Amino acid sequence: MILIDAIYINNGGGKVLLDYLICELEKTDTKIFYLLDSRVRDKHQAIKSKNQIYYLEAGISRRYSFYKNRTAEFSKVFCFGNLPPNIKLTSVVYTYFHNPMYLDVPKEFSILDRIKFQIKIMVLRHFKVNTSFWFVQSSLIKLKLQKKFNIHPDQVKVLPFYEQFGSLTEDIIREKFTYIYVSNGTPHKNHERLIDAFCQFYNRNQKGKLILTLAGDYSYLLNLISEKVREGYPIENIGYVDRDTLHEQYLKSEFLIFPSLTESFGLGLIEAIECGCKVIGADLPYTYEICKPSVTFDPISTNSIINAFEKTLNEEIRETIPEIKNNVQELINIVTSAKNI
Repeated sequence: MILIDAIYINNGGGKVLLDYLICELEKTDTKIFYLLDSRVRDKHQAIKSKNQIYYLEAGISRRYSFYKNRTAEFSKVFCFGNLPPNIKLTSVVYTYFHNPMYLDVPKEFSILDRIKFQIKIMVLRHFKVNTSFWFVQSSLIKLKLQKKFNIHPDQVKVLPFYEQFGSLTEDIIREKFTYIYVSNGTPHKNHERLIDAFCQFYNRNQKGKLILTLAGDYSYLLNLISEKVREGYPIENIGYVDRDTLHEQYLKSEFLIFPSLTESFGLGLIEAIECGCKVIGADLPYTYEICKPSVTFDPISTNSIINAFEKTLNEEIRETIPEIKNNVQELINIVTSAKNI
């Protein structure tokens, strides 16, 4: 039996990928045991009755107890959530690493958050010997992971995967000068600078609409958006939406603007390109791993972001070219096969 350990995944892009992973795994005949965060109970893809699900509140001690009591049941383990098991297993272990904060904690984080991540980095460093192989989403993350944790290159395989949108039956009209940013509100996502730049751009040109997807405990950003809306700026926060609604929003938008300061993958980039948006991307390596963007900017410069907005007023903006493919089938084959890498 294969164990899928996703105990640390409950929201954001990781949850989107987890749902897709479950959907693809459930198409196989492999017997699977899912260890899931208790916060996703009844909030994930359907799982066949022959497979097992165990919900657990995320935590090192509870995860340790689970592995100590049940390790003999599993022929392979796939940890989807950065951290290998708490103990050394006799079975083959694959760990999918997709959090760049373990590699370089953004300076935009508060002192408390920086301390928390430094502790997490120490934990990962301690447990790294408990995985046989690592999967990552890009060559950039592979190099950084190897260097940060002194991991042999043969132990790290680049296997990006993402859910592709299905087709919509109704025709949707793309709105000119509409800019969407699909992201949560953690500091490295750079919302405050983006909002400031958009408002200055709008003051100069009286064109444009900014669409955001903020929900949850980001009161400062939510209050900032409300304040800007009251002042007359065309900013719409649609909050967290389902996949069909998100698909429709991408199709309505002419541009994706992506000012994040660090990413392991940048799922929003792929989704937007699939839906025909032109990408206005941060001039950072993660952007170029995904695509050749239509416009780039320095994400720590408000003026650079304003200039990027203004370039989109030019009708000659080039199309965005994708540079990545979906490797979900190769990932599924490795995890479910009797053979190893």
